[in-house]
Amino acid sequence: MKYLHTMVRVTNLEASLDFYCNKLGLEEVGRSVNEAGRYTLVFLAAPHDHAAQVELTFNWDPDNYTIGRAFGHLAYQVDDIYATCARLMNAGVTINRPPRDGRMAFVRSPDNISIELLQKGAAQPAAEPWKSMPNSGQW
Repeated sequence: MKYLHTMVRVTNLEASLDFYCNKLGLEEVGRSVNEAGRYTLVFLAAPHDHAAQVELTFNWDPDNYTIGRAFGHLAYQVDDIYATCARLMNAGVTINRPPRDGRMAFVRSPDNISIELLQKGAAQPAAEPWKSMPNSGQW
């Protein structure tokens, strides 16, 4: 497994970048603007340590986030998303968002922290039981 990033929702992207970059000292290492989805993702990391990143998610349509919604998820890259999800499910973990696309799944920790699992490299071909498994709870 490889740690990827922690996502935090922000309500004012410029003020957040001022805080994280200008005041805290992080660097912007990537940005993705999705006009269709109406959001911007900005990836930040400490200078000379881009392995652990913070993803600022700015949704263009206003929303009031409680502290529970301000924190999004932890993300981990896995070698085999199907094997990982099967192992977790066999251990009693609910797969909240199954890897129907062979690329992404979500589970929750015992404290309800959302964990995103991402397939390393290209997505695997869609396969049962995952491709027809419904979402469960929130993710």
